[in-house]
Amino acid sequence: MRARRWLPVAIPAVLVLVPLLVAIVGPMISRRTTPGLPYSGAGVLGTDGLGRDVLGLLLVGGRTALGMAFGAVLIAYAVGGLIGLVAASTRHRWLDELLIRPLDVLLPLPSLLVISVVAVGWQASAPAITLAVAMVNVPTVARLVRAAALDAASSPVVEALRMQRESWATIQLGYVGRAVIGPVAADLGTRITLAVFLVASVNFLGLGLSPTASDWAVSVSRNREGLLLQPWSVLAPAILLVSFTLGFNLLADRLVHHTRRLAVGRV
Repeated sequence: MRARRWLPVAIPAVLVLVPLLVAIVGPMISRRTTPGLPYSGAGVLGTDGLGRDVLGLLLVGGRTALGMAFGAVLIAYAVGGLIGLVAASTRHRWLDELLIRPLDVLLPLPSLLVISVVAVGWQASAPAITLAVAMVNVPTVARLVRAAALDAASSPVVEALRMQRESWATIQLGYVGRAVIGPVAADLGTRITLAVFLVASVNFLGLGLSPTASDWAVSVSRNREGLLLQPWSVLAPAILLVSFTLGFNLLADRLVHHTRRLAVGRV
């Protein structure tokens, strides 16, 4: 019974941890090897179209494939979360409008198009792609945090804390911030998965990192013509990307389900 209870969590956890560990530990244990023949069977997983060891590329490719996505989500929550908290807690409607309305201009814009334009302008720049992915996520994060914080920000508890002359940071990050944790946790799975998809799409289309980069999406794009000659050069990085996004989505669904059960139990 216990095994059945933990199985829905254990399987997606493994799906997430494997590529995550490869991305974190891989660069520490990878070794430079001399390029050999293209699409050969040399090594554990063979070589890619440039004769480089596929296993070696996998060990260092996750640093950009997942690192840029996590960085973008962190920036989006830092900027969008702050905007949402300020908009929800302000007593001036004009400030609320000033913070939220400009973000509405970015909402209708196609995310991939915006990121592709930025990526083309700063070719092979990981920071530029990271900032572009963060930028397209800021409006939705700000609106999410604002909506989640509105009730708590206007509650009598906040008024009492203000009368006690508590600092803005103490009120917003201490009390109001706790009301935002649930919605943010539920949104986190979708947000990170979307960021991984956007980063991988730009790199796969050749609009992001250099075609010789070790990034997983770049490897899939560059070696897809040799799929029949050396399938692991394409399948190995693709499996890691799919494994992470699928596992993270499943974990996020379990987290949302658990949060709803706790909420119903409290009621």
